Amino acid sequence: MNLIIKNDCSDIDWEKVPAILKTVGMSYYASDIHKKAFENSYTVVFAYDDEKLIGLGRAISDGVYQAAIYDIAVLPEYQGKGVGRAIVHNIMQSLAGCNFLLYASPGKEKFYEKLHFRKMRTGMAVFQNTELMQTKGFIE
Repeated sequence: MNLIIKNDCSDIDWEKVPAILKTVGMSYYASDIHKKAFENSYTVVFAYDDEKLIGLGRAISDGVYQAAIYDIAVLPEYQGKGVGRAIVHNIMQSLAGCNFLLYASPGKEKFYEKLHFRKMRTGMAVFQNTELMQTKGFIE
């Protein structure tokens, strides 16, 4: 694998973004919605194996002391090879000094614990589709 990290939204095949998210079982939207979300983020990461998009992630932030990480996804055949770790580290390095909140899929906690994330006792959320998010295990 020839891992290449890209930190901007130029020349992205936006159709591949929802395809990757769908493949890993995460929520996804039309490609133009993801394009807008990534372009409006403080930092973005796209991981490639040569020219093949294999992973992605982004963070929204004030750029000073708070950041939230979203949409960390790596194609299954590349998981366990350090790609997800590289994406998260790249995001965290670009926002050095910030506290990080993380929005992750249920079942991925062990991966993030290895990167020093800890469960919060006070995290709360309001979702547009409460029943669906309860079914998926995101909220009680």
